[in-house]
Amino acid sequence: MAVVPEAPAARLYEHQVLDFLAYLEFERGLSRNTLEAYRSDLLQFGQYLREHDADVLTAGHAVLAGFLDALAAGSDQRPAARPATLQRKAACLRSFYRHLRREGIIDHDPTADLRAPRKSQKLPKVLSRGDVDALLRAPRGTDAGALRDRALLELMYACGLRASEAVTLQVGDIDLRAGVLRARGKGAKERLVPVGREAVTAVRIYLQRGRPALTATTDARELFVNRRGTGLTRQGLYKIVQRHARTVGLEDRMSPHTLRHTFATHLLAGGCDLRAVQEMLGHADVATTQIYTHLSAERLKDVYFQAHPRAGAGATDAKKPDQ
Repeated sequence: MAVVPEAPAARLYEHQVLDFLAYLEFERGLSRNTLEAYRSDLLQFGQYLREHDADVLTAGHAVLAGFLDALAAGSDQRPAARPATLQRKAACLRSFYRHLRREGIIDHDPTADLRAPRKSQKLPKVLSRGDVDALLRAPRGTDAGALRDRALLELMYACGLRASEAVTLQVGDIDLRAGVLRARGKGAKERLVPVGREAVTAVRIYLQRGRPALTATTDARELFVNRRGTGLTRQGLYKIVQRHARTVGLEDRMSPHTLRHTFATHLLAGGCDLRAVQEMLGHADVATTQIYTHLSAERLKDVYFQAHPRAGAGATDAKKPDQ
């Protein structure tokens, strides 16, 4: 769906949006899903501008804030936008106007003070060490599927991989001798991540005994393949994780991303540097990684109150002095 060229201003806006999306795709390498989300947000903003007889180049802070307020309030035709959605749309507008200013189209950024309602910070679910051990032992047997599943789960926990990163890994992306893999994250950015001993062993066994049986009639380059010998999809990976989580009673607390959250939390709880965890996760901003410091702090508190002899419920009750 394209912006309807009702007037020269609308045609100009369409051109600016297309130019911005081209910049995001070819210079910043954003994914197709992200580009589509930005496109949808800007089309919605363009509609708001037309309805309020406003122009993208002269719109001030009040117009942009009004757009977000209208989304937050909702209407008879559209439910109120969630805080996370408003945050995304505000980020889209900031990026779009920064692009216009960088190109010299405007000389003032009206989004400089633009704020969307803050979304509540929902802490991700994290597994205990015991839960992780149970999950990683769940794939039983020596058939090709079990060897694949064991290697997949071990590697996702060992390296904090996103689901999309795990399914796009190629055989050449992992160096078992050096104990390191190359992951391709958001925006096609690559990073090197260490691979622990247990994961190296599981992947080596899979490559020797499991993968050759699965790829007997194909020449797939992906590391993890399905029973037809082609690369796993994200849906296929999700089913694998859920199947083994169900076996050990973790299905209500488990998704592929749970292993990534657990990886980060366990590293920080073990004393790993925050910046190192940021690098291994592929986060552009350390603020994104800092959520795991909260999780680690909660875990440390649990351990403290369980272990310290004077940290129990009654320890704070002061003994009354003799009268």
